[in-house]
Amino acid sequence: MPDLNSLISFAVASVALLVIPGPAVIYIVNRSVADGRQIGLAAVVGLELGTFMHVLAATVGLSAILATSENAFNVVKYLGASYLVLIGLRTLTRKPEAISTSASSMTQSQAFRQGFIINTLNPKIALFFLSFLPQFIDPNISSNARQSLILGSVFVLCGFVIDGVYALTASSLREVLVKGKALPFIQQYVAGVVFVLLGAAAALAKVS
Repeated sequence: MPDLNSLISFAVASVALLVIPGPAVIYIVNRSVADGRQIGLAAVVGLELGTFMHVLAATVGLSAILATSENAFNVVKYLGASYLVLIGLRTLTRKPEAISTSASSMTQSQAFRQGFIINTLNPKIALFFLSFLPQFIDPNISSNARQSLILGSVFVLCGFVIDGVYALTASSLREVLVKGKALPFIQQYVAGVVFVLLGAAAALAKVS
């Protein structure tokens, strides 16, 4: 099991990433603005369960990699760091998606199912976990799989809270979100810079 400092650091880093609007947040905001609070919350549950599927996959994959050698661990580490920097640069140079209020209505079960499929079938989430989780795992602790599962579960729990707040806020502030300019700015520039910095930090971090 990760030590307390690692859990706290991971939780803080997770919250910092989750509060930045990305594709999942845009979907939640769209559903909440177009269809209301209950639909938005149903989408959140689906998205987070989809994310947990990647947590399970990363747990198996990372366990195998970490059990192989320190060199294999470093390969994943630097590939992950490069991926985070690439995502950051692409975010900085790509125009954010617009929030739509014309989406067709759907039931809670449809929103849940769609959210689950969106995140489960998103390969970027798998790559994200393979690049993010190793930064907080101690290869010298025997149960690497347990560390991955616990850290991934913390990320999903933080996602439930943060995305739930987005759903509640978006459904209450429809006009402000549609007309305002702050969300697109955060989507593009704040998110891009954070991913680049995370990638740089991952590349410079030392493996125990």
